[in-house]
Amino acid sequence: MNRVVGSVLIAVGAFLIVLAPLVRFQVAPALIAAKADYYLISKLEATGAQYFSVPDGKVLTADLDITVTTRGDVKEAVGDRVVWDEFTSVNDVTNSKPGISFSERRSAFDKRSGVGLNCCGVSVDKEPVQLQGQIYKFPFDMEKRTYLVFNSTAGKALEARFVGEDKVNGLDVYKFEQVVPETKTETRNVPAALFDMGESGDVQLDRFYSGTNTYWVEPVTGAPVRQEQQRHEVLKSQDGTERAKAFVADAKMTDETVQELVDSAIDGRSQVTLIRTTIPLVLLIVGVVMLVVGVWMFRRKVA
Repeated sequence: MNRVVGSVLIAVGAFLIVLAPLVRFQVAPALIAAKADYYLISKLEATGAQYFSVPDGKVLTADLDITVTTRGDVKEAVGDRVVWDEFTSVNDVTNSKPGISFSERRSAFDKRSGVGLNCCGVSVDKEPVQLQGQIYKFPFDMEKRTYLVFNSTAGKALEARFVGEDKVNGLDVYKFEQVVPETKTETRNVPAALFDMGESGDVQLDRFYSGTNTYWVEPVTGAPVRQEQQRHEVLKSQDGTERAKAFVADAKMTDETVQELVDSAIDGRSQVTLIRTTIPLVLLIVGVVMLVVGVWMFRRKVA
């Protein structure tokens, strides 16, 4: 009987020992990925922002409420690809003007590396774009180095430089800073009278955007848990003269949104540790114990 039990323990123990590295190096990478069915409503606030109000014909100063809704397109999630849609609305709280700005974004990216993919109708405000760099998230187990991060307003990927380690609500994070040089984003015809450029008719104005984006990222999951955007957008005439502020704001995530993202990152980090470390280690230890006990029982003489 001891030989039978010993043989079973040896077989099961050997199986668990072989299974441990398979879970660590094959199963874990397959399971650790961005969610296809991702859904999040993020809130940001900008105090003392300035923007050009077309109905008022002038620049207004106001506190802004910004809502960003991000939803995964599950049917387009194939293989290593996920597709997320984003809708952003901006409300003027000070002057009770809802919906002063709307924008849309559709992005596809590799669910592990976070790098953009050009498929599935990727676009910004319905206009096709060529995605490059990180989209929404950084890679799992990210490094302390510079990454290319796609900037939807500039329409291209720009460097996000590692500037140090930090803590957000007690969570260890890496901090990155992306500086956006002045970039022309559009040209439009506007009434000349609005900008003291004549009594009638339209003139062409160019919109220029510059600013700094700061990201605080949990390094194991590559998930941003806090973000700030310093935006400086102005309208210039064709001779390069600035005619008005278009949108100038320092937008920061609300405390509630930051805490939600921190909680999600902690949960994600725990899952990564469980799948990649805890389960393989337990399998290995149990396998070794069963193998040793099995060999001892197999060799033990029946009294």
